[in-house]
Amino acid sequence: MFNGLFDLSLLEYIFLTLGLTHITIVSVTVFLHRHQAHKALTLHPVISHFFRFWLWLTTGMVTREWVAIHRKHHAKCETESDPHSPQTRGLSTVLWRGAELYKQEASNQETLERYGKGTPDDWIERKLYQPHNFLGISLLLLVELILLGPAGITVWALQMIWIPFWAAGVINGIGHFWGYRNFEIPNTSTNIVPWGILIGGEELHNNHHAFGSSAKLSNRWFEFDLGWFYIKLFAYLRLAKVLKVAPKRAFVAERPQLDLDAIKALTVNRLQLFSDYRRRVLKPVFRAEIRQADKPLRRLYRNALRLVRRDAMLLSDNDRQQLRDILDHNSALDNVYQFKLRLQKIWEQQASSHEKRLEALSQWCAQAEASGVEALQEFAAFLRRYSMTPVR
Repeated sequence: MFNGLFDLSLLEYIFLTLGLTHITIVSVTVFLHRHQAHKALTLHPVISHFFRFWLWLTTGMVTREWVAIHRKHHAKCETESDPHSPQTRGLSTVLWRGAELYKQEASNQETLERYGKGTPDDWIERKLYQPHNFLGISLLLLVELILLGPAGITVWALQMIWIPFWAAGVINGIGHFWGYRNFEIPNTSTNIVPWGILIGGEELHNNHHAFGSSAKLSNRWFEFDLGWFYIKLFAYLRLAKVLKVAPKRAFVAERPQLDLDAIKALTVNRLQLFSDYRRRVLKPVFRAEIRQADKPLRRLYRNALRLVRRDAMLLSDNDRQQLRDILDHNSALDNVYQFKLRLQKIWEQQASSHEKRLEALSQWCAQAEASGVEALQEFAAFLRRYSMTPVR
């Protein structure tokens, strides 16, 4: 009995631990994050309660607390009120002390009351899961000691640090500090690959901040969202129903000029629109100038490319001045950057009607076609192909 009811090999212990922590990751990404915090899907009561029980057993996290803290992160992203921003608290603090930041914010009743609405409030939540959240992980330790003996302590310890490290640390820390970005939005969220199997798709953090209410986090062909795989499986088994996903671009074969259908499609896909502009115009034009430039200028142009791709709200005064100094000495680079700013301005007018946007964008396309810049001319033609027709 001292060695437990099961005598496993080292490899079996590894697979067991990975399997148990994997269920926990799925519970966090599907139930806590996409279902509870963002209401991107509905879950059958049976599987919903299984996830709630499993999280109580393996993490001790309270649904209302986790949801409230995450919603506040989105609402106050990278401000002093953000519960876990590496931009304000430091990467090291968030990476290694993320669980402490979580506990600190969970004690803020104002946060729970304002951002924790719509979470489970039944008898078992009020009488067991919430007031006795540490009972679950204590019960888990006892069960694993009985089944695995002393090795159960190691398995249990790994389960206890799995979510605090990967979710509270890596996603909240590195996911706002290092990685690549598909969408230039006013925060520093990034995508981290290839950790999808370990983190369940949560590593696609920039995609998530761009489309917070989407049940699917992947956006490009090489991105793998394991959480979405499980959601589709649950939907097939009639245990889940997807409510919302990020808009997906659709195109018509050819359109001689812009119309209201194209404007509506571009408005829905405006984040993708600027991502397209970055890839189809900024990157090729800057790279062409870099190839032709003298060696001392190449590094400056590469740095300028990094700056023009970023959301303007993320640029410091020093960044703006440095960018201005570089662009003032290269008309080709300044030209495509000014076109980007004018394109952004069309969508910054929140009260603007589709008709006014159609007029403004038609003028922008005419100027792009007359610019003599091949990338701009091709992009103007590309814009006209956007359509509201759903992709099947």
